[in-house]
Amino acid sequence: MKKFLPLIILMFIMSACRISYSFRSTSINYDLTPTITIRHFINQAPLVYAPLEPQFNEAMQDAFTRRTRLQIVPNSEHMEIEGEIIGWQLTPLAVQEDALASQTRLTMSVRMRFRNHITDEEIQETISANQVFDADRMLDDVVGELSELLITEIVDQIFNATMANW
Repeated sequence: MKKFLPLIILMFIMSACRISYSFRSTSINYDLTPTITIRHFINQAPLVYAPLEPQFNEAMQDAFTRRTRLQIVPNSEHMEIEGEIIGWQLTPLAVQEDALASQTRLTMSVRMRFRNHITDEEIQETISANQVFDADRMLDDVVGELSELLITEIVDQIFNATMANW
């Protein structure tokens, strides 16, 4: 029994200890800025993919709802984000000897403006993301998956630019 006593004590100590990590990278003072307005981003890209605008706007709302305790309201006196989708373009890549591209890059660009009315902070940026796919695949076959990846990347960049304190 004396051999097991240290082991039992160690087990009780280990079960009482708990290590907790949080990777939320926001630096928001919710007492000063409890609300935010996320205005509708209109698709002004020359090449239009119809589902892009609603998917992007929903992803923006979801990101701020999931990652912060900010209340999203129609007209916030604290913070606001607005902008436009300004680019959705295809670019041929890796031209082969027969002068045909073996890959195509799909690029999405968003112009974003952020204002914190409490701290007078303003950010204006154009954010882009791209994905490459094989040129022998039709855009219609990959656009759903690629648009989701592009939207996620751009929303993450907007979130980090506006809410993170690096």
